[in-house]
Amino acid sequence: MPKAIHPIAGALALLTIVVFWVSTVMSELFGPPSAIVAVKTAIPWGLIVLVPALMAAGGSGFALSKGNSGGLSGIKRKRMPIIAANGIFILIPTALFLAFKARAGELDAIFYGVQAVELIAGAVNISLLSLNMRDGLYMKGRLRPRSA
Repeated sequence: MPKAIHPIAGALALLTIVVFWVSTVMSELFGPPSAIVAVKTAIPWGLIVLVPALMAAGGSGFALSKGNSGGLSGIKRKRMPIIAANGIFILIPTALFLAFKARAGELDAIFYGVQAVELIAGAVNISLLSLNMRDGLYMKGRLRPRSA
């Protein structure tokens, strides 16, 4: 069962974060304030999908690795605490704070400062989850290492 759950949950988690990130950037760059408010107030609802997907990906990955701490499995395992901590301590609190500020119509300097932190932290998680996906594809033989 973890073999089926892991890639689906991992891809869903990565896709969800990418959608949050791109929606935020697009609304900030090209949308009116109402679009920013709509995006920022919708993102916490997306956490209902994201958090279980990340938990399922992490748990199934741990089960699949069977305690193996070497090779690509070990590298993936080392990234997961960073991904989790980034989400728990930065991304979730900033998403909730920004939703609160947006709902109140307070698109001020504090909002945009926190928004910058959220975008950076989101980019970090996108990068780390993408690396984990790439390494998983190498482990399954779906990607071949580049020849020099």
